[in-house]
Parts: sequence; structure tokens; C-alpha cells
Amino acid sequence: MKTLYLLRHAKSSWDDPRLADHERPLAPRGREAVRRLAKHMARAKLRPELVLCSSAARAVETYEALAGALRGPEVSTEDGLYGAGTEDLLARLRQVGEGVRSVMLVGHNPGLADLAAALAGSGEPADLGRLRDKLPTGALAVLSFDGAWAALRPGCASLESLVVPRDL
Repeated sequence: MKTLYLLRHAKSSWDDPRLADHERPLAPRGREAVRRLAKHMARAKLRPELVLCSSAARAVETYEALAGALRGPEVSTEDGLYGAGTEDLLARLRQVGEGVRSVMLVGHNPGLADLAAALAGSGEPADLGRLRDKLPTGALAVLSFDGAWAALRPGCASLESLVVPRDL
């Protein structure tokens, strides 16, 4: 059984209109949301072996705020995850080595939300409905599936949980 954690970066700041989108940091509300999410992840013992993180400042800051709760996974910060669509994200996940049992992908909408909705073929109906409705900033979708990363395809995963910071 493999586990995929899909984490949308927390709420970003628009305070400095001169900053390029890629460089926008987290807003205070985003930092607070990540603190709550880190506590949840530590309590639930969510421990990805590999983290694939967008190189955007808000994604990196989101991951760094969670790092203590994750207990030292391998981390790859990748430019290609910034602005990636569903097919690009799926292609990247298919490259994960078969010895890796759990991956966290820290990224952006709409690609991340579309990927989560596409992969989740089963799960609690209420959570599936919420997932397909919206993946808000700071949300964490936990999916599981049998098989190889290289064979990851739409509908193959079960949505185990959907955590939204405002619910914590």
C-alpha cells in the first residue's frame, strides 16, 4: 500500500504588489494554519518518506513550517512543480522509485486540486464531495493505493482523509 499526501500551500500574502507570484510568502493567516496543520500531522503520525515541493516561496515556507512534524523525509524542491497541471504532477509522481512507500506533494491549484479529484476513486462520500468542490489553501488530502507509482492513474486511489486548517 502506498500513501500520497497532497498539500496545497497555505494562504499567501499579497501585501507587496511588486513581488513576482513565485516569490510571495505566506500571510500571517497562512502561518497560523500551518502551525495547526503541523500539530495535526504530528498527532496523526503522518510521515512521508519523500517530499516533492514546489520552488515557490509560499510552498517552501509551508513545508518548512511542517518539517519538524515530519521527522526528516528526503526533500526535493522543484521548479517544475510551480504552475504544474494535473498531467505534469502525475508524470512526476510516476517517476518516484518503487522503494518509496509515501510521498508528500506540496503545490498549487488548480493542478493539485484537479490531481486529487482525479485520483480519488473511492472514499467517504462527504470528503469526496468536499474535495471535488474545492481544495482550499493549507488543505491536506491523504490518498492510498495499491500498486506501483509508475502505474498511478485516475480513479486508482482511496481518499483516506481531507483536512482543512479551519477545521483544526
